[in-house]
Amino acid sequence: MKILKGLLKIVSILLGLLVLTALISLWIDLEKTSYLNIKENELANKDSFLIKDANVIPMNRDTVLVNQMVYIKEGVIQKIADTIEVNGIEIIDAKNKFLTPGLIDMHVHVWDRYELGLYLSNGITTVRNLWGMPMHLRIKEDVKNDKIFSPTFITTGPKLTGLKFIGDDNLNLTSPNEGRNKVISYKERGYDLIKTYYGLDKEIFDAIIEQAEISEIDIVAHPSQKVPFSYHLNPKIKSIEHAEEIVQQPLQFDLDTIKLEPIIDSISRSNHTSYCPTITVFNNIYQMMINDSILDSEPLAYMNPLIKKTDSKNQFERWFYTEQDDPSATDHIKKQHDFHITIVNKLHEAGVNIICGTDAGIGVTLPGFSIHQELAFYKEAGLSNYEALKTATANPSKTHNFMNSLGTIEEGKIANLLIVDKNPLLELSSLEKPSFVFIKGRKLNRETLDYFDEKAKNRNNLIATALRYLENLIIEK
Repeated sequence: MKILKGLLKIVSILLGLLVLTALISLWIDLEKTSYLNIKENELANKDSFLIKDANVIPMNRDTVLVNQMVYIKEGVIQKIADTIEVNGIEIIDAKNKFLTPGLIDMHVHVWDRYELGLYLSNGITTVRNLWGMPMHLRIKEDVKNDKIFSPTFITTGPKLTGLKFIGDDNLNLTSPNEGRNKVISYKERGYDLIKTYYGLDKEIFDAIIEQAEISEIDIVAHPSQKVPFSYHLNPKIKSIEHAEEIVQQPLQFDLDTIKLEPIIDSISRSNHTSYCPTITVFNNIYQMMINDSILDSEPLAYMNPLIKKTDSKNQFERWFYTEQDDPSATDHIKKQHDFHITIVNKLHEAGVNIICGTDAGIGVTLPGFSIHQELAFYKEAGLSNYEALKTATANPSKTHNFMNSLGTIEEGKIANLLIVDKNPLLELSSLEKPSFVFIKGRKLNRETLDYFDEKAKNRNNLIATALRYLENLIIEK
């Protein structure tokens, strides 16, 4: 008995040490991202300004309002005019640079707080996180309470999948009733959206949609192959993700523009449906197949270290060996990527509300930086600079009702803004390094934004990330 008690005591001590070590790791990681704390940055603590000499690109129409003044009070745009008189407020001279709405990335996967700084540095002032975990609720709460500098943070709950689509990143539903309960639970816990994923059959999917209607929460759909593609045009589903899903499901990998036409037509007739193409994804698959050293490239230093060691590595090996086994596979991937460009062109011509998303944070798709590549692909698809920029500003604001206060420069809108040196309606690349980023009216200069990049590069928070992922598995499984 004494031996047993001694063993239990040792086990208890070891477990206590493990818990203590885990808590210390998480605390250290939180301390290392304290540079994002608003209270610690006196220069960016104000949220009321008068901006003068700005060339305003409002994005509610294709124009430039030359030499304007913009009054921001407590993070909200109050007035835009040639002349504004306000006493006792700091004046910012835009020096005839261009004032645009902040960018919106509608499909990201956030793994740590360092990435919040990367998004801001690249002019992204709103993100829609589509793989929700408990840590995202904590980020959302801190953003809501103005504790940290972060893009406006929107998140789905965990990915809801069917029983047979196994993976530790999936929540496998076994019955319609379980689907209903998860919708209720996610709404109560504070998630903004429901994400449906592969493998959901019609019975469970119907239950999720019915409960989402009752719970008044929108759905974002990564299409399930267990139901027809047209099923995802249900009014409760506000956006469909990934251009490749059109190729893989209704087209059955047949890159045929004639067969594509009725699919595009059905989407265009679904007035409530936005489409998020994530063109960057397949381009990055192609890059992995032609660049054997991509994982060692300097840009990958901005990826979360756990993701780089697991998902990035696994994806690279998958496509590397695919190319080794079948040299023609690289050309097939390139052709499919090019067809995705065609899909975007057809969606645009049909008047579909295209929303910019990158799938950043997994594979080799960098958080923040990737949006500029995504916008360039939309331009390649035939969109003008204004139309491409709309996909990351005005268009997302139409997707969910709670986003209506974002995406354009108008009175009453949230002051998520960029000041850039050149006119992005002529040169989209001017968005890559904004001189200033305003997030809910708080001003971040280029020096601060570069510091955010520096802090995120080669960060060492693998253990902390693993612990947060483990937390999700324990809670959701």
